[in-house]
Amino acid sequence: MAEASWDDLQLFYVVAETGGLAGAAQRTGISPPTIGRRMLALERTLGRTLFLRSHRGYQLAHDGEILFERVKAMQAVANGISEWHGNAFALPIVTTAAERWLAPFVAENAGHLRDVSDPYRLCCSMLEEPAGLSRRGTDIALMFERPKSGNLAVRPAGRLAYTIYRAAASAPGDDLPWISLGTEMARTAADRYVFEHHEAGIFTWTSDRELMPSLIANGAGRGILPVYLGDADPRLKREGGVIGEVTHPVFIVAHDDERHRSEVRTVMDRIAALLKQHEQRLCGIAPVTAFAAIQKSQKRL
Repeated sequence: MAEASWDDLQLFYVVAETGGLAGAAQRTGISPPTIGRRMLALERTLGRTLFLRSHRGYQLAHDGEILFERVKAMQAVANGISEWHGNAFALPIVTTAAERWLAPFVAENAGHLRDVSDPYRLCCSMLEEPAGLSRRGTDIALMFERPKSGNLAVRPAGRLAYTIYRAAASAPGDDLPWISLGTEMARTAADRYVFEHHEAGIFTWTSDRELMPSLIANGAGRGILPVYLGDADPRLKREGGVIGEVTHPVFIVAHDDERHRSEVRTVMDRIAALLKQHEQRLCGIAPVTAFAAIQKSQKRL
């Protein structure tokens, strides 16, 4: 059995709302004779009388009233889908991805990368692998190594330093065991530092970088963290100075043909400005603890 097309059902809805062919023609731009033929064909397809036709126009028959309510519900769903689709593509998206040690910095400053008035949306994610950039899953990447291939624009944007942290409550003389990232997670000299220099002292390790601050803070031992991250955690304190041999550069990387998009260029420039603004913090020259930041904020209030 043939099924009614959605186009014909929508046209039926207009005829029912306007009460006749002339009103429907004015709204749709379709000629009255064509609308009349299509309504007859719709009745034959459904095997039901939809209209009572007279010189006063088209009045809904009993089956027409039932169909009208059902098409009204379908139209509401269709309108919702159109609105959902329209919202999804109303603004372009700028996708950023940062190496895991730097992703928290991007998250805490996301409000500086997109203002409420900016005509784009922002997606922040972890850079799981450099290949994500070449597959166009990412517009802008914050990387610790300069890409060796690809049609990419690369901008040097500062350095990231690391040092050893222990729990703030621990005594300075305590000979603590070491916490290390698993060898499968090691991508930088900082990641490898503990198992390359203190392998015999490792009693705890993790495959999740995000767990490292909590493991250190809760007494599992001492470990390596980026200084901007460790200095901002009041549960931690430094053990010694910055480890120069593991400090590495940071690069802002984008596709050469995408960086000319105005929204991508804007986000790139804002990321570069943020890294410059926090240069000393990222390099460990000017540590700012979370506690000190809170105190400063309270004084302003």
